Amino acid sequence: MLSAEHYRQILDHSSDVHWMLDCDSGQLLYVSPAAEKLFGYMPERAQQVAADLMGELPQRLEAYSSGDTTRRHTVRDAEMAGRDGVMIPVEIESTLVPDVDSGVLRLVGTVRDIRDRVEREKQQKKFASMVSHEFRTPLSTIDGAIQRLEMTSANADENTKKRYRKIQTSVDRLLELINEYLSPERMASIGRKRQADEVSPEALLETAAEAARQRRSEITVRAEGLPQWMRCDPQGMRLCLDILLDNALKYTNDNVAIELQGRKASEGGVELLVIDRGAHVPDDELGKLFDKGYRGKAAAGHAGSGLGLYMARNVIEVHGGTLSVENLPESGKKFRIWLPIAA
Repeated sequence: MLSAEHYRQILDHSSDVHWMLDCDSGQLLYVSPAAEKLFGYMPERAQQVAADLMGELPQRLEAYSSGDTTRRHTVRDAEMAGRDGVMIPVEIESTLVPDVDSGVLRLVGTVRDIRDRVEREKQQKKFASMVSHEFRTPLSTIDGAIQRLEMTSANADENTKKRYRKIQTSVDRLLELINEYLSPERMASIGRKRQADEVSPEALLETAAEAARQRRSEITVRAEGLPQWMRCDPQGMRLCLDILLDNALKYTNDNVAIELQGRKASEGGVELLVIDRGAHVPDDELGKLFDKGYRGKAAAGHAGSGLGLYMARNVIEVHGGTLSVENLPESGKKFRIWLPIAA
């Protein structure tokens, strides 16, 4: 069993800042050494640091004393002054805990540097704006053209009118998808730490496969060793699987089977695979498939913008994972999503 000293050593050597303060006096009782590296903590700054860490402590204490424990544990984003005075975005997690000996309430918690996350979200918003624009421009052209055709088609036959309505419905659906998935706010939310969304990875695979079976029945799912739940953006992950399945369906013959697999990864985390037994990806294209706007030789004759795989990789990378592709020994290819999730 670990002793108090062992726990102290763990906290002292963590890259996050761990701390404890007395709720009655607001005095800092402990700050781990990482504080000096993150924001140049010195004893003379203890009062200001304590004020930053406490947040809405009086309101939390009032709720706690009345029996309301909903605010006993909180996670919030804030800014704290760094070593050079520049404000650093941080995540402050804190919990009200009675002292084991005296029963006096302490506030204990962790401060995490989230500069990388903030920068990533900024890039995601930029990416979402670019993708939204790339899709909206041609869709607006189609939308305007089909509306004009419908307005001037009073003498058209019924089949022609049906085709016009079908095109208009498809355009409306695409615009809805852009609003739902590709808004800057939506993309920025994907992959955030501690977001409430969770999903069963096996159910995620099954749901994606079921939707794809409307286009081809020979789609199977094999899952083993997956966690019961994984924290992610479920819609973002579903979007990635839909893109990979759409590519597999589009670039293989109707009689080619497609398999989705989910399992523990050998390097840790989990992997989700989309495997087909169609043609190989030419060797000179393997390193370009995820580039923005790239379309390989197989794309000739197929509609597309070259943004699907590019977008899928970005979503996976926001989750801290990777998306890769490799040719299988005899035929076909394997797209691999790797996520740093405990299995």
